[in-house]
Order: sequence, then structure tokens, then C-alpha cells
Amino acid sequence: MCVGTWLWFISGLHGLVRGMDEGRPCKLMAGPISGSVYQRGDIVIGGLFPVHVKAPEPETEFQDIRVNATCSVINLREFKFAQTMIFAIDELNQSPDLLPNCTLGYKIYNACGMSNIMRSAIDLANGHRAKIYEGNCTKSETTHAVIGHSASTPTMGFARIIGRFQIPVISHFATCACLSNREEYPSFFRTIPSDYYQSRALAKLVKHFGWTWVGAISSSNDYGFDGMTTFIQAAQEEGVCIEYYEAFEQTGPIHKLVKIVEVIKRSTAKVIMAFMTHREIKVLAAELYKHNITGLQLVGSDAWITDHSLTDSEGHSILVGSLGFTVSRAQIPGLGKHLRDVHPSQFPDSQFVKDFWEYVFDCSLNGAADMQRRPCSGSESLHNIESLFTDVSELRFTNNVYKSVYAVAHALNNLFECKEGMGPFTNGNCANIKHIEPWQVLHYLQNVNFTTKQGEQVFFDENGDSPAIYELINLQSATSGVMQIAKIGVYNSTFPSDNQFTMNGNPIVWGGGSYRVPVSVCSESCFPGTRKVLQKGKPACCYDCIPCADGEISNVTDSSDCFVCPDEFWPNEKKDKCIPKPIEFLSFREIMGTLLTLVCCFGVFLSILIFVIFLLHKETPIVRANNSELSFLLLFSLKLCFLCSLTFIGRPSDWSCMLRHTAFGITFVLCISCVLGKTLVVLMAFRATIPSSNVMKWFGPTQQRLSVLAFTLIQVVICVLWLTMNPPFPNRNVQSFKDKIVLECALGSPIGFWAVLGYIGLLALLCFILAFLARKLPDSFNEAKFITFSMLIFCAVWITFIPAYVSSPGKFTVAVEIFAILASTFGLLICIFVPKCYVIIFKPELNSKKHIKSKMQNKGI
Repeated sequence: MCVGTWLWFISGLHGLVRGMDEGRPCKLMAGPISGSVYQRGDIVIGGLFPVHVKAPEPETEFQDIRVNATCSVINLREFKFAQTMIFAIDELNQSPDLLPNCTLGYKIYNACGMSNIMRSAIDLANGHRAKIYEGNCTKSETTHAVIGHSASTPTMGFARIIGRFQIPVISHFATCACLSNREEYPSFFRTIPSDYYQSRALAKLVKHFGWTWVGAISSSNDYGFDGMTTFIQAAQEEGVCIEYYEAFEQTGPIHKLVKIVEVIKRSTAKVIMAFMTHREIKVLAAELYKHNITGLQLVGSDAWITDHSLTDSEGHSILVGSLGFTVSRAQIPGLGKHLRDVHPSQFPDSQFVKDFWEYVFDCSLNGAADMQRRPCSGSESLHNIESLFTDVSELRFTNNVYKSVYAVAHALNNLFECKEGMGPFTNGNCANIKHIEPWQVLHYLQNVNFTTKQGEQVFFDENGDSPAIYELINLQSATSGVMQIAKIGVYNSTFPSDNQFTMNGNPIVWGGGSYRVPVSVCSESCFPGTRKVLQKGKPACCYDCIPCADGEISNVTDSSDCFVCPDEFWPNEKKDKCIPKPIEFLSFREIMGTLLTLVCCFGVFLSILIFVIFLLHKETPIVRANNSELSFLLLFSLKLCFLCSLTFIGRPSDWSCMLRHTAFGITFVLCISCVLGKTLVVLMAFRATIPSSNVMKWFGPTQQRLSVLAFTLIQVVICVLWLTMNPPFPNRNVQSFKDKIVLECALGSPIGFWAVLGYIGLLALLCFILAFLARKLPDSFNEAKFITFSMLIFCAVWITFIPAYVSSPGKFTVAVEIFAILASTFGLLICIFVPKCYVIIFKPELNSKKHIKSKMQNKGI
């Protein structure tokens, strides 16, 4: 349609130029658009308001001028806009502060249908004199600015054309972000924020309430497409996914709308972003109502969210609970009285004023041919009725019209106050106030900055846009003719990003009249302790919740990743927090530690008991046999072995780590040395019974003591070297176990540790071999076979200790070492001393010299 109008306009210009070249005047091919309201003035401001709607477009090839399209149904909101423009101009003409020496006029067209809109805009640009002789179209009857249109698509059509003549176009309601393109629309301004900001504000709104899965429906025009494109982009940046996107026209085929309703019915999204005008939302709500689809949360654009005409549509209950942003509400003193004073007599030549009057009072003026209406009595007055037209309680977009007029007035006032030589034009020139060009008004309008009587600042950025300041409103009830709207928040694009959107805490009614926030997600939120895993082939909002792996946590909802805890920390049961790992060591207070301690104490008690028994019977043959001194030293060393196992229990410290291994090594060597000495005594005693043998004098008591001392000193030297070079030390082991810290004694030098054990093993092996050789020697109190058995137990215990020690985890490593010490110590104590104690206590007759002599005589010794 815009292309066709361009062709028509260009062909007219071509005829104009050709007529002037031939010296003939240019003639209008058609008269002015009917339905206009006109008032003369020094400067004329144009207005385009579609007071009539539902205009069927005539088919045309733009080869001739056809009659105006037939329009029907009065749009009270648009008529209110037109009257607000008239009110503002009248107020300015009476103001002594602005334009005191200039009278403003207006030329307002009821532009219904695209072709009429384009013709009206061109008429405002060129004037409508019958003949034009000048070579310049922008002369006296050309308007210096145009207010309107309310819709984005028509505005795009005519703003692109008259922008080439640098005539300012100021819209109060055209929000399409595409109009911010200065290359295509060089003279366009607006007192309503761009949809770029509204779409982003709506995306923040959806995210604020946790709606990550939404449907999207828009008008099938530039307004809807452009706004929805920006919304979808902003929603994706906020982490919101769009389940579906559909577009339709109010006048489109019904099957298209039915298809959209079926999509809504099948979808799982409970929130619908409706970026459309009041005309489309009425049709959509009615169709949803017919299909009995309820429980939807609608989020609307400013083009319909506060439109009172919605209450007259079928299915308006579907819209209850809707949320949306709209421009701030304002008060315009005196406007209410002006609107109620409107009368057809003020505009005798205006058809749309007459149509308005007949629509409101349902009567016919001047004996019109409409026989279905009664004649108007003449007593009708707007003072006696309440309607959308006279209601001034919700002045939002109406205030934008008011600000648009004042913006032009301030631009003109700045133009008139220009001082020659200090002007903005070439060589500091000012505009010729007797012949003001629209492009000069355009310049001043771009730089206008003023504050209204209500305290609202008005200015335009480099793209002609106003700052985006919205009220978040909630449609809380809608009955026939009545709409209750509540302000629940504010959005201000001039604030920092984190503070642009704020709620005021007022109660909210949700979709369908519910008081519970609806849930609209593809997947439920992943709680802390889990992470999101995207479902294959689905949008990013559709995911599964997978528990974090061992050692990892997530401490926020809907986390995409889990994080590893530091070395000394471990997740709690919910895996949403890292807590210090429990510290583990073999404690006296736990059952294992207590049992081992009791066994140690029992071993010490048993050693002391045997020591006492031996002490009380030290003069008996069984005690004196095989060197009683070594027996007492062996009992003492066994008692130390039992006690040294206690150093392995408890929290490791520097002294306990060094003591436990060295004490264990030295006491065990002392013990084995004593056993080795007793074994040698048996062997030497047998050699002594052989005639001419003199071996016992070389292995008497003194030599036995020295051998024990020498064997023990070697172990002492090994331990001293170990402690000097690289001693054991307490260590926090975080590697062996993921979920706990093991306090242990690190060996320091493994060579030192295995040297200690190796030396003990060497002595034990030597002792075992000697005892094995002496096990059958004919001696009444021969200990060799008991020593052999004890050494067999000792070696078996420590051979099995090595793999058990290496493979045991945590505190069980210490428990295994204690068990090996206790088992080997008990083996020596029981095998060597218990049989003798049995004889001493229960068989005292065997512990006598008489019994020994008789036994020896029986053996022939």
C-alpha cells in the first residue's frame, strides 16, 4: 500500500514540475479530505487521528483518485486524542508565557484506512489550495508539524514520505522500534517510549516471576513483528524460552485464529505474551472464551493493556489478571471541562464530530436520513453522561498528545527567542519568523527539553525517542464497561540495569482471577545439590535435574554445573554446601580404641602377674632354669611392648608419632634379644654336657647381658638415625578418602621404618631357627619348643601384617599395627611363660630337685 501511495505521490509531483515548466499552474486532482477540523493560525499543526475504524480498503491500481473509503464505528479514544490536541492549542494561545505573539492553528484529519491516511499526510505537507504556482511546496498552508498517528504501520507509511520534506512527525502512540531508524524516518519523534524498551521490560517482568516457558502471539503487522522480535531476543538473554510464536490479523481468516487457539490448548506454557493492539486481543479473548480455555496468564503490551473498550468484548473475563507496562498516568487540569463542553456547533463543518454526537446520544442531527435514530432534541450535553470520552481519571496516552503539542510549542518558542548572530544555522543565522520552514522547527524540536506543569520532563534522544518510564499495571477486574487497574510496579530505563524494575508490594490478581502466582516452566527448577542437563532436541529451558557427583556441590537453583569442594571440605547430605571433612583417627573413646586399650591393659596386667609369680618362686628349678635374669628382663620388655601399643591410639602429635615407632622397634628388639639369649642358653647348655666342652664359660650371665645390650643398641642406632634424618610426623591425609580427613603419622623416611621392621624380622628369624634346632634337646626345662612355637606365631603375625598394613584404610592401618604388636606379644608371653606358671601353680611337685633327678635317672642322664 505504501509503495502504491508513493507512486501516486511521485506522479503528482511529476505533473507539478511539468506544469511549472510549461508556465501553467498545478491543479489539485481531488479536493481536501472530508472529515477534517480546521482552525487558522500563524502556525498550523496537523493531526492524524482515526476517529472512525473498520475501513474496508478499496481495490485500486493508483492510476486515479477514488472516493474516500467508507468508515464506520466511532473510536472514542481517538476522538479524545483529537480534542486533547485542540485543548492544548487553545491553552497555548491563551498562555502569556509561550508564543505570546504567535497564534497556533490546527488541521486535524479523521484518517481512516491506509489510503486516506496517506492522502491526509500529503495534504498536510502540501496544503490544499486549488492552484500552486510556486516551485516550492512548503509554503504558507503547509503544516509545520504533524501529531499522530496512533498505530505504527500507518505512521511508518506517511512519516517516510513527509520526512523527506523535513516536516516533524510526533506520535503519541506509535511504539514500533523500527521508527527509531533516522535514515528512514529523519523527522520522526514520539512522546511514548519505543517498543525496544517495552519488550525488554516485559522480558524482565516474565523472568521476575519465574516464567521461563511462555507462548508468544502478536499482531501480523510491523508493530507486532518488530515488538515480538525484540521481546524474544531479550527473553533469551534473560533465560526465558518461547514454546511457540504465532501472529494473526483482526480481519484475517477465522481458521488462522482457530489454529492459534489449538496451539494454545496443546501447549504446556501457562503464560502468553500478547504483543498486539486492542482489536486483536478482543478477537483472541473471544475465541479463547468460546473454547472454554481458562487459567492463562496474559502479559500484554501497552497497546491494549489499559484499553477500556476491552470490557465490551466477549470473553473479557479471560483478560482478568493480565499484566503489562504502560505509560505513566497523568492529570491535565481543565481537560475534563473541555471534553464535556464539546458540541457539534463548535465544528459545524466536521462530519466526524457529528458522527460522534450521534453515536454517544443515539440520535440523528439535522434530520439525517438515518430513520433508525430519533432526532436530536438539542438538549443533549456531555455534562450529563459518563463515558470513556469524558473520563479523565486514566490519562496516559492522552497525556502524550498533550506533551506532543507542547513540545512543538517549546520548539517554536526557542526559535522565536533566537538572537541574530547566535543562531543555530549558517553564520549564526536565526529563522525568519515571517516565513518559518518545517526543517527549522525540526532542528529546534530535536533539542527541546522542558518540564510540564505536572513535573514530567520531556526531551528526545538522537533517534527522536522519549525516555522509557513505565508503570506495571494489573487488570484486576473487568465487568461490562468497567475496568479496574492497579499499579504494582515501575520500570525506568534511565536507572542502572539492576534497579530498572521495581515492585511496590501491592496485591496482584493473576490470570483467571487467582491469587496464586501461576507456574509456567518447561521443567521444574533444579534445587541446590543438582545440576541441569539439557533434554536432547529441546530448548534450553527443558532439562533434567541430575544430582551432583561425589565431592561436588551446587548452591544455587538451576545451576548448570557442580563445583568441586576444596581438599579439606566435603558436601553435606543435600550437596548444597561444602562443610569441613570429619577428622578420623583411632581414639580412646571409640569402641575399637577402647577394646584395644583394654587388651593392652590386660596384657600389662598378665605380664605383671607372671612377673610376681616368678618373683615369688625365683628359687625354684623351673624359674632358675635357662637364666632367670633373662626371664625377668623378657617379662619387663613384654610389658613395654603392651604399653607401647597405647602410643598408637589417640590424636597424632609430633611426640607420639616419633615415640610410637621407635618405642615399638626398641622394645620388640629387647624382647627378641632376650628370647634369642634364652635360646642360646639352651644350645650352649647342651654343648656343655659333651665331655671336654668348655663353651658355657664363653656364654655366661655376663655375655648374655652383653648380647642383649648389643642387639638392642643396634636398633637404638637405627631409630636415632631415623629420627635425626627424617622422623615421623603428624599428617592430614586428604587423598586416601574423599569424604574425610585421616590424621595419621607419616613415616617420614620409609627406609627408617622398614629398617626397624627388617631388623626385628631378622632377629626373629634367627631366633626361630635356633629354637627349632634346639627343640628336641634332652633338658628337663627346655624352652626351645615353646620359643619355636612363639616365634612361629610372631613371624606369621608380622608376615601377614605387611599386606594388611599397606591395604588397610585410615585408622584401620593403626589398628592393624596395634593388633600385630598385641598378637605377637601375647604369643611370646603365653607360649613361653604360661606353661611354666601352670607348673608352678598347679603342679608344684614337678617343680622340685627330687623330681628333676628322678627324671634324669629315668632318661639315663
